[in-house]
Order: sequence, then C-alpha cells, then structure tokens
Amino acid sequence: MTTTLSTDERAAAQAYVRLVETAQAVLGDPELAPLAGMYLSSSMAEADEALRTAGLAGNEERLLRCVTALRGTTTGPGHPG
Repeated sequence: MTTTLSTDERAAAQAYVRLVETAQAVLGDPELAPLAGMYLSSSMAEADEALRTAGLAGNEERLLRCVTALRGTTTGPGHPG
C-alpha cells in the first residue's frame, strides 16, 4: 500500500530521521555521548515542532508509516530488518 504524505507529514518524518541519525552518531561516539543533551536538543525541538504541526505528536504508528513512505522501505528507524 502506498502512503501519500502531506508536506507537514514529510517534514515531520524527515525531522524524525535526522533526530535518529544524529542520536546514533552522538551516542556512538564515547567522547560525544556525555554531551548528548547539548548535541540533541535542537534536533529534538525540531522534531517535536514538526510532529505537532503534522498532527503526529503521540501517534507513533502513523509517524512510522510516514517514515517508511519517506524512505520507501520497511527497514530503518522503527522497522528492524
């Protein structure tokens, strides 16, 4: 099934992916991990705002469908495999 994303849903999915990728990079580096709050705060704020704007705050199932549609696959954040 194809999921068509609105502009706001696409922005939210992109912000979520950026947050996940940033978190992986920061937390995977032993020198940066202790400073994770500082490095992740702007990415978290961006994702929170995008999720609210798209009406996806608290709707993880829909968010992950949007991320899957954005990536065109069933692997990646929220979809092991």
